[in-house]
Amino acid sequence: MRSKAKTVIIGGGIIGLSIAYNLAKMGEEDIVVLEKSYLGSGSTFRCGSGIRQQFGDDANIQMMKRSVEIWKNMENELGYNVEFEQGGYLFLLYDEEELKTFERNVKLQNKYGVPSRIITPEEAKEIVPLLNTDGVIAAAFNHTDGKANPFKAVFAYANAAKKLGVDIYEYTEAKDIKVEDGKIKKVITDKGEIETGRVINAANAWAPLINKMAGVPVDIPIHPYKHQGIKTEPFKIGEINPMIVSFKHDGVYMTQEANQGGIIGGYALKYGPTYDITPTYEFLRGVSYRFSQIIPALKYLNVIRIWAGYYAETPDDNAAIGRINEVDEFYIAAGFSGHGFMLAPAVSEAIAELIVDGKTSKPLWFYDPYRFERGELREQAVQMG
Repeated sequence: MRSKAKTVIIGGGIIGLSIAYNLAKMGEEDIVVLEKSYLGSGSTFRCGSGIRQQFGDDANIQMMKRSVEIWKNMENELGYNVEFEQGGYLFLLYDEEELKTFERNVKLQNKYGVPSRIITPEEAKEIVPLLNTDGVIAAAFNHTDGKANPFKAVFAYANAAKKLGVDIYEYTEAKDIKVEDGKIKKVITDKGEIETGRVINAANAWAPLINKMAGVPVDIPIHPYKHQGIKTEPFKIGEINPMIVSFKHDGVYMTQEANQGGIIGGYALKYGPTYDITPTYEFLRGVSYRFSQIIPALKYLNVIRIWAGYYAETPDDNAAIGRINEVDEFYIAAGFSGHGFMLAPAVSEAIAELIVDGKTSKPLWFYDPYRFERGELREQAVQMG
């Protein structure tokens, strides 16, 4: 392991790896990524694979529009097929209040060039013929939303970063950060020390621990909540192309894998705060029931895998992204509340611009880590699962 680095990134999920890649792409050298387990082992490999632009605020819509542009070109840029597929997101709407909210959201999304629209139950059934539309009065659909393979995306960013000179150390845990007179001096790991003047906290659910090591004085409330997902045996490929979401059914979401044909998804049952990721029978029973309410044919499928992971949640379900003023060259990009996988391309680009150029045109002000202490919470970001 090297003993010196210009930049140390703590966290080997898609956020940390994509930041490393973008920094190296912009000409930065001597970059190290530390991951205490294997790459993607935190939230990335446990996510539901969805990528959507259908948010209810300007900043997330703008960021996700840019992310989708990057996702579309990722195979060409990184040299690896991440299985990005634009099958769309389909939100099922069951009452007038819900419809009004999504009509407002669609109008805002259209303002930024996101082609979402309100459709009829009949149109929704044309998109997913197996769909149960009983009680559905409308749906919100955007055909440019989609999904990608989290495992392949992590590998693609890691491999591309390595080719640009980034050193990635798995099974290497950050134990402490030495700061003197507001300046970072070194990161101490269980494998040795790295002299550095810059640290990026991309540890997501473990971000508060990293902040504490660096003596960050601002309170950035990020707490890990256990969410779970399942995968079924293969189904006829192409039957469920979009990500289907229903808030009436407790935030259930599901989609079909692009290549293997299994149905993956979950619903908004959560436990915590906790670092426990033991799957529960309560979830398995609940998600099976909700899946079959949306797609009755799924009740005949066998579940072949159940897993749990973390949503690193903030009070408004939006991430904390930016520079920490009290510790020179300390940055945070964490607390993504279930949106880290989809946001990673745009967030990492913005952080790299902020570090290299001192500014970015992307709306990072929205994710200001200091907003919590000021009591300026954002509009609650939409979560599924």
